[in-house]
Formats: sequence, C-alpha cells, structure tokens
Amino acid sequence: MLTTLFHIPSEISLGSISLPLFGLGVLFFLLLVLGAAAVAFTGHQRGYREAIGSLLVPLVMCGIVIVWGLPALNDGQGIPVRGYGTMLVAAAAAGTWLSVIRGRKIGIDADTIIALGLEVFLAGIAGARIFFVLEYHEQFFSDDKSLLQSILAIINIPAGGLVVFGAIPTASIAAWMFSRRRKISITQLADCVAPGLLVGLSLGRIGCFLNGCCYGGLCELPWAMEFPAGSPPWFDQVSRGLISGPSVDGSTVRTLPIHPAQLYASLDAALLALLTVAFTPFARRDGEVFAVIITLHPISRILLEEIRVDEPPALGTPLSISQLMSVGILACAMVFWWWLMKQPLQTRQQQTL
Repeated sequence: MLTTLFHIPSEISLGSISLPLFGLGVLFFLLLVLGAAAVAFTGHQRGYREAIGSLLVPLVMCGIVIVWGLPALNDGQGIPVRGYGTMLVAAAAAGTWLSVIRGRKIGIDADTIIALGLEVFLAGIAGARIFFVLEYHEQFFSDDKSLLQSILAIINIPAGGLVVFGAIPTASIAAWMFSRRRKISITQLADCVAPGLLVGLSLGRIGCFLNGCCYGGLCELPWAMEFPAGSPPWFDQVSRGLISGPSVDGSTVRTLPIHPAQLYASLDAALLALLTVAFTPFARRDGEVFAVIITLHPISRILLEEIRVDEPPALGTPLSISQLMSVGILACAMVFWWWLMKQPLQTRQQQTL
C-alpha cells in the first residue's frame, strides 16, 4: 500500500520570482499554447472546423481541471500525487496506446482514438465517481462536514474511490455521441477500444491495491497480505472486532492476512485483454469482440466479489451491488449476442492486435 507517492509544489521559483503552477498559472498557459498548436496542426491536416470540433471539448475539460480542480487538492504541502491517481493516468495511457494500434489496422487514425480516449476516460471517471459517492454517501455527507468540505472530498478523485460499473453508462454515452459525431460505426469502435479498456482496468486495480480499497476477506494462503493501520481494511477489521485499535501508547497493529483481491482483479482483466486480442482475428462481425468482454467480465466479477468483503449485500439480496449489476450486464450481453447473430457476416481486415 502506497497512498501518496510525492507532492508537486504549487509554485515554481525562477530566481527571486515565484510563479503559481496551477489555477491561472504556468500549467494553464502551457495548455493554451499546446492547445493552439494542436488545433493549428490538426486544422492544417483536416480542416479547422473538424479540428475545433474534436479538440475543443477535451481542452476545455483539461482547463477546468487545471484552474479549479487541481488547486482544490492542495493539502498545504502541494498537490499530492497519489498512487491511485497515478495508476489511473497509466491506465488511460496504456489503454489508449493499444487502441491506437488496433485502430490503425482498421483505418481509424491515432488522433481520432486519442480524442475518443480522452472523452471516454473523463466521462467514465465522472460516472464511476458519482456511483461511488452514491454508494458510500455517508463518507461525503455528514453533520461534521460543511458543503464545501463535501464538494472538495467528492472531487478528490486521486485519493481513491471509483466504482467501475458506474463508468459504464457515462462512458457508453460519450462513446456513442463520439461515433455519431465522427460518423464511425459504434460496434467497430467498441471492438477497437475494448481490449484497451481491459488493460486500463488491470492497471487501475493496481491503483486500488496501492490505495488499500477493494480489499478481500481473511486468507491463510501463502500470498495473503497484511495492510497497515489507517488503511480501509484496517478500519474494517477494527470495526468488526477482529483486531484492536490504537493502544494507550498510540501503537497499532497491522491487519490480519487477507486476500489481495485487487491483484486478483488486475490479473483477471489482463487475461481477458489477452483473450480478446487473440479472438479478434476470428470475429465474424463488428461487435463480437466487445460482446465477449461484456459476457466474460461480469462472470469473473461475480466470482471475485465472493472474495471481497468491502461491499455489503444490496437490495435485500445476498448479492453485492456490483454482482447485481454484473447480472444485469450479462442479460444485456445475451440480448446483444442475439442482435449480432442477426447481422450479416462481414469481411474484416485481419487484426493481430
């Protein structure tokens, strides 16, 4: 577990002059310069109307994060670089890289994939955070917190707290709108980016491990792990009376050995990504690669949830909210397969990635 990697100072010093890095500072003006250069380059290649249409939304989103989002994360020492947030960035980069390679095989250029990746990533993060806040609302809204404190806690995403299934609706809507805007088949686009999403999920779960969330139950296997005091599983075991809290002298104990459920999920997503890449040359219709993912991932998630103990049963059932959503996605997958089987076979360029 490594919650905070280091801090980024909020100001940079140039001799006797100190300049703000965030807000309306150096980073914002660097974004303006790079954004203008990107629009000019893309406009020269494909026309300025298309350049502005594809780049305006991502640039505005980045500007909002720099001006308002990052300054809100300042904890007095600077902007903390969290292990969880770092792995999210790595997940987005790796997933986009794989999607760019796959896109080239079917004639979708890198600029299109990068623009799609940024929009889907931001929409997915928003949805996953909203779902987490709704599921664990007591962590954000309580009598001892002001409205401002609650808002700051909600936007502090790098500190951890996302539910993967919450990203599905918002990311799907973003991808659908993007495909409509660019006039690209949504099923072809889904096949292109689906393995990249799994690669991102695999790296994101390592971020969960660094953050200590999404933990498993007690384990006696050789690879069982203990988490330090102050971690989510530590608080959970203290509340259940499995271990004692801080003693009179302030000393604490680590958790009892538990399943590294986060690493199980990471390995699961990585294996599914390899499977879908290997399946791609054998897909007979656009959409089949994506269909494989939404069929197999919910099944593995239902099984993995049996190991986790951080989510209680929901809606009067013995299943967690993630298991219930997995069942719903499986039902949608069956309908999607039924629809795919009615589509004509297509001649597709063979893909190796």
